[in-house]
Amino acid sequence: MISEQAKQGVDFIFTKAAAANLAMGPDDCCEITPLPDVSVVDFPEETIVVLTISSFLFRLLTIFHVNDDAATREYFTKGAADKQLFEVLSEIGNLCCGAMNRELLHSFPHLGMSTPYVLNRQCLAFLDELKPGHVSGYAISINNSVQMHASLCLCEYAPIDFSVDMSSTEEETGALELF
Repeated sequence: MISEQAKQGVDFIFTKAAAANLAMGPDDCCEITPLPDVSVVDFPEETIVVLTISSFLFRLLTIFHVNDDAATREYFTKGAADKQLFEVLSEIGNLCCGAMNRELLHSFPHLGMSTPYVLNRQCLAFLDELKPGHVSGYAISINNSVQMHASLCLCEYAPIDFSVDMSSTEEETGALELF
């Protein structure tokens, strides 16, 4: 069982981390809109970037649903021919999940993060096997030109209840951690 407070906390942590890390420039406008009652498989994008934060009590999947279209590719690669869209999105996803991980460390001392996985959307059909106790979806628009979706899937192994300080909206991204 996941408490309502924990669900709201996970959603807040994601929204805060995504707003701080998805925009490539300080003047870019990143709008993140929660989508009530949406299934993860409802999103139309062909490719997903999946990152996982795990503890002894839960697994939190952050899934970015993205199409490799001209506007998205141009925005994230800045037109550089030597950059691949999904490599850049994997790094941005790492930054986003790293921020989420730092927030969750206040309540859960033992957390691990996966490397990003770039998969075809057909893999979403197997998500039910993980039995997520909480699923939320978001529409993301950057500068009204880049459109994508994101999903959070929280799979619990024990009751989950924690609170998050929701008064702070600024996110400090920190430096890349090497292990």
